[in-house]
Amino acid sequence: MKALDHQWRTSSRSGGNGACVEARYADATAQVRDSKDRQGPVLSFTADQWTGFVQGIKSGTFNA
Repeated sequence: MKALDHQWRTSSRSGGNGACVEARYADATAQVRDSKDRQGPVLSFTADQWTGFVQGIKSGTFNA
């Protein structure tokens, strides 16, 4: 995980239609929220959980 970066970042694959998530590193966790509901809930993940999720995406684990 990077050094703390409290800035929210939108997925580069969002296509600009507003239907995506935003992520940031804060409080020693990776955090994710819905870009359409910025005041809504935030999901927090440990470094190991986030790394496993990203590796799963890259390997195609979640492809239908």
